[in-house]
Amino acid sequence: MNNIIENLKVLKRKQEMQTLAMCNKKTSSFGLSLSPKQAEMLIDSKNNSLKKYKRIELGNSILESLIDTFCDSQYIYQSNYSETLIQLQEIFYEFKNESLDRLTDSELLTFMKEQYETVCFGDINYLEGTCLDRFATAIKAGYRQYEESGGKGEYEQFSEEQRWDKNLYLSVLKDLCWD
Repeated sequence: MNNIIENLKVLKRKQEMQTLAMCNKKTSSFGLSLSPKQAEMLIDSKNNSLKKYKRIELGNSILESLIDTFCDSQYIYQSNYSETLIQLQEIFYEFKNESLDRLTDSELLTFMKEQYETVCFGDINYLEGTCLDRFATAIKAGYRQYEESGGKGEYEQFSEEQRWDKNLYLSVLKDLCWD
């Protein structure tokens, strides 16, 4: 019996390595790729996160969807690519739990990507500790509007910070530079 389980684990890992290698074909147009060693680290990290959050994956790994969602980010470069993916998948599983599994994978990924790009400006700690935390708290309290939007455009109603106005900033900067 143990031999069968070990064979299944080896087969699953081989499939995940192949999937990540195929992802490199898509992400190469964004200047991103994972080495075999980085892919193995990502899979190991995913497995550790699954254990940590007491989750199981049936079917395909979330890694491919995570890569597809974030590969075009303006804040991800080759130098931070694998580490960023490791962090993003960790908080993905954390907030699947925190949201009581009420969010689909797609809704959570959509929310994460939008906040990462627009509110967090690539700051994963802010994404995790502020945006996702507030969103999960609202979901646990009964908030369900995200179901209609697919997770898009949801954060502003939870934001407690005053945002800066880009046009005003550029205007003031122009005034300062040309006076």
